[in-house]
Amino acid sequence: MAPNFYERVWEVVREVPRGRVVTYGQVAVVLGAPAAARAVGYALRALPHDADTPWWRVINAKGGISLRGRGYGADLQRELLEGEGVVFDAADTVDLRVYRWWPEDEGD
Repeated sequence: MAPNFYERVWEVVREVPRGRVVTYGQVAVVLGAPAAARAVGYALRALPHDADTPWWRVINAKGGISLRGRGYGADLQRELLEGEGVVFDAADTVDLRVYRWWPEDEGD
């Protein structure tokens, strides 16, 4: 995917409020590319280390944290989400019915 796509991913993710999550697939749908969930992951992986994009708010469609190469970042991601009030259940997943965010939720 083109760097322009990556920048668009980062813009969408920056909109996700504290204490809420989105899935890779949701970001792809918002961008009009519903089959590009994996590319969303690539875009997040390409984030500069000093970026102000809350990458930790993006989880998989099952409500879980997707492991990165060698598991890097999974513990940090969970810690950051829990610090924002996101609760994980016994299966290490987030209840998407409670914490999922869509851009149209902004008016709520």
